Amino acid sequence: MQKLEIRGGRKISGTIAISGSKNATLPILASTILTNKKVTIKNIPIVRDVETMATLLKTIGSSVKFNKRKKKIEIINNNALKTFAPYNLLKTMRAGVLVLGPLLAKYGAAKVSLPGGCSIGSRPINFHLNAFKKMGANIKVKNGYIIASAKKGLKGCLIRFPKISVGATENVLIASCFSRGITKLRNCASEPEVGDLINFLKKLGFKIDQVGKRSIDVLGLDKLKPTVHKVIFDRIEAGTYIIAAALTNGRIKITNVDPKIMFTEISLLKKMKVKIIEKKNHLIVKCPKKIKSINIGTKPYPGFPTDLQAQVMVLMTKASGISTIKENIFENRFMHVSELRRMGAHIEVLGKKAKIYGGSKLYGAELMATDLRASVCLVLAGLVAKEKTVINRIYHLDRGYERIEKKLSNCGVKIKRLK
Repeated sequence: MQKLEIRGGRKISGTIAISGSKNATLPILASTILTNKKVTIKNIPIVRDVETMATLLKTIGSSVKFNKRKKKIEIINNNALKTFAPYNLLKTMRAGVLVLGPLLAKYGAAKVSLPGGCSIGSRPINFHLNAFKKMGANIKVKNGYIIASAKKGLKGCLIRFPKISVGATENVLIASCFSRGITKLRNCASEPEVGDLINFLKKLGFKIDQVGKRSIDVLGLDKLKPTVHKVIFDRIEAGTYIIAAALTNGRIKITNVDPKIMFTEISLLKKMKVKIIEKKNHLIVKCPKKIKSINIGTKPYPGFPTDLQAQVMVLMTKASGISTIKENIFENRFMHVSELRRMGAHIEVLGKKAKIYGGSKLYGAELMATDLRASVCLVLAGLVAKEKTVINRIYHLDRGYERIEKKLSNCGVKIKRLK
């Protein structure tokens, strides 16, 4: 099992180019099931979850050419695809369930394993399944698989999600493209990654209207056509490196970003006195003389993202005063706290709320990563910890961060991968 070893206390300086968004790439790849035309997707992040999704598409019959050097994937569905998505490919990646919608919509049947991924909460898929039932599908769950059928195809209808869910919005949106009639989706997720999926589906030839902040109407199909699409940047990766610079008395130029998309994250970090200069497609980040405490709660976009909660917690350990985080999205996303405590952080957790006492001195330790964002949180802690930090079980990290040790080492961090 691979590990990361970090020697903390070094100043960060340099340029970091942000990769394409994993969370945008995965639903776009799943949606290619809908078309038999050639699709080229650019700015692909070279991370394990994307590689797993590419393998899943190959397994069900897609022709997939993955050029990692050029960071692009070409896909053609020459023949009818298999409608079976096995457990061995979905056990590590929750987004694998996104093939359910397009397979069911296009072929009228799908057998898809219940998904895996990070252990950060139950994240039930009942919103997905209830929507498909309303669209006319018969669904049962047996032996760890979702078995769905719609012999007459899916039909358009009004679907109001009981709670904002990115995954459910994406899965039902993709399926709606092949449904009969108009599908009206309400209380949808409005994340930029959902917007990128909509832009891609429109390029394919589907008629989609965003009729409000959280309302999407899927009107049908003009004509499917070959498509080239560039995936948006990864705003969570960008936020992670902003925090890295703020922690380490560093100065970093972060390129390949759109600051407007990160308005909430940037505004919050500025309130903590992080110095961020915004340009058209890059950011300059400087370490503040003093980090200010703050109280935040995670919310769906445009609120503060749950995927940056663990990272900003590390920054709070260096703030003056007491900060708090209320985790409103997932019920089990403070698993990194116990490892930060082992490094010397003073953090109290009561239910959904964490209280972080600033001014903690962090010391290196041997640590265990529990999920993707907890993994990178420990990397950030290692950057400022005295002595050596070793992070085990970094396969979580590789699911969502491209070449993190190379990007950091190029900026002066003493970090290496151990086998």
